[in-house]
Amino acid sequence: MSLPRIVGFTANLQRPSKTRALAESLAEAVGAHLRADIRLFDMLDAGTGLGAAWSRDLLPLPARRIVEAIEGADALIVGSPVYKGAYTGLFKHLFDFVDPAALVGKPVILSATGGGPRHALVVEHSLRPLFGFFSAHTIPSAVYGSDADFRDGVLVDPGVKARIADAAGQLAELLGGRAARSALPEAGAPVSTFASAG
Repeated sequence: MSLPRIVGFTANLQRPSKTRALAESLAEAVGAHLRADIRLFDMLDAGTGLGAAWSRDLLPLPARRIVEAIEGADALIVGSPVYKGAYTGLFKHLFDFVDPAALVGKPVILSATGGGPRHALVVEHSLRPLFGFFSAHTIPSAVYGSDADFRDGVLVDPGVKARIADAAGQLAELLGGRAARSALPEAGAPVSTFASAG
């Protein structure tokens, strides 16, 4: 049985970034629960031509490959830094090219980062409605991290870490129930393959 494919996509415009660090923490937490093929991309991987494309056939090849990976995944981890109270415009622009039928029922972990706690509801007011349009299955526990939750680019806040664990467990439960859960590896064996594009 093939491993479930989980694709992460974050809207950060630089590496390293807090948004990317949050996505990596989520991917690692999911991998601790479930054998999976996990691949992470961010906006930098889409290339500079994304914003100039107004139809899918005009997408630069790197962006097209990300769109195809999103459509072909069994589950998603998505995240965006908060700009003016919402996800970034380029994040939305990329998802404008995703076939709506490809995300129906697909489990999605929502995450975001911002300067302070006042932006925490962006996951509920912006991200969840976007994926509701796609009829995706958004995980109940969304994850938000502010500047104070990181130290030298590393997530340190125990509350955010707890939400990551909750979200990862919920995603693993959904995927496990759908795929007739393959046998877990022996103790000490790696539980996931984790490929990072960045």
